[in-house]
Amino acid sequence: MTMTAPNPAPLSSSADALPGAEILQSRLELALARARAGGAVAAEANVSASRGLTVSVRQNEVESLEFQQDRELALTVYLAGDGGQRKGHATTGDWSDAGIAQAVAAALAIADATGADPCNGLADAELMAREFPDLDLDHPWAIDAEAAVDLARACEAAAFASDARITGSEGAGVSSHRGVSAYANTHGFFGVRRGTQHSVSCAVVASAGDDMQRDYWYSNARVPAELMTAEAIGARAGQRAAARLGARKLATRRAPVLLPPELARGFWSHFTGAISGGSLYRKASFLLDKLGQDVFSPQVTLRQAPLLPRGMASASYDHEGVATRERTLVAKGRLEGWLLSSYSARKLGLQSTGNAGGVFNLIAEPGALDVAGLLREMGEGLLVTELLGHGANLVNGDYSRGAAGFWVENGAIAYPVDELTVAGNLAEMFKHVVAVGRDVDPQAGIRTGSVLIDGMTIAGH
Repeated sequence: MTMTAPNPAPLSSSADALPGAEILQSRLELALARARAGGAVAAEANVSASRGLTVSVRQNEVESLEFQQDRELALTVYLAGDGGQRKGHATTGDWSDAGIAQAVAAALAIADATGADPCNGLADAELMAREFPDLDLDHPWAIDAEAAVDLARACEAAAFASDARITGSEGAGVSSHRGVSAYANTHGFFGVRRGTQHSVSCAVVASAGDDMQRDYWYSNARVPAELMTAEAIGARAGQRAAARLGARKLATRRAPVLLPPELARGFWSHFTGAISGGSLYRKASFLLDKLGQDVFSPQVTLRQAPLLPRGMASASYDHEGVATRERTLVAKGRLEGWLLSSYSARKLGLQSTGNAGGVFNLIAEPGALDVAGLLREMGEGLLVTELLGHGANLVNGDYSRGAAGFWVENGAIAYPVDELTVAGNLAEMFKHVVAVGRDVDPQAGIRTGSVLIDGMTIAGH
């Protein structure tokens, strides 16, 4: 059960800096002390604050301009109960002493009304992180609203200039966000994280007669200087949209499928979902009982790299304060480990793997082939550029998604195709990964190159 306490007035828009570690620690210590005084046998709390700017331009006109400013304190308390601990959770945006007291009282009241669970409680004290290396995640962007609008306009203009067939825009956007969070628990753990994330994106429409096609491109980075230029993003969006004009239909067949990095991330996320503790203890995973077995082809090695500098999912501790660590999850096809929080680990009779909150920088080890090499390796098949829907069933592995892209013949792109469905079963798809490309995309928490999968069903007309 969760209760949300009232929010106060927002932080002053004139405040340029996020709160410092001392303020965050003082708020957490107060929450934990009050929880203890109220009878909690254990407690944990997280406090976070963020600031951001997002602008959107369409047809050269400003469509939206938003300044975001948020803060929250979330508290979980545990009370002793017969056969386990009773858990209560509350959140508040009010960091005053009175606001925190109200949130603590709400959490205690909820815990008092819930049943005991032997798997509730803090992560084990001996697993808490003790080293906090600088992961180089905090790089503010000194950009104001006017400059962001100019950048978005330049991005959209580059898309229109890229091809005369670009006739419409769904918008170009620029965003910059910076946040800080701290976590503490009654084991005595305290940790702080700061980070930034910036992006530029563009989506446009190409037309030729009655044929209209949409496509996009984007760039994400921790560091503003590592973003693609707005002009390059716009040009790529325009070129991608124009390239889809004249799309043909395909008859239903079985053929290899090539997923580019931006789509391959979703493919790997189905795997991480299937090896996550919640899916396992609920027996809702097609990979249940597969630990130590070959679940992928030998071409696949997947590892977690949580301490990657500037990584989009880098962290030295998970959401429970447990130290993260380098891990090999799949070694040449063999499943080597699960992703467990303390609760899911206890449900399974195991120990937390430091993955409360998910995987921290999943790396798909690249092979030797670039995109051109992967197309030659495929020979004939489908290069997917768009997937629609969420048709993956982690219980039985069934997979079905709407798709569009390009048909490949003799190892080269032949023509665009659309109105397709790609289908299979994830267990079989995993076993039929032919190669992972070396065109690795670092823009997300899953770093992968293109993925070539043999023998999928492509349903057309």
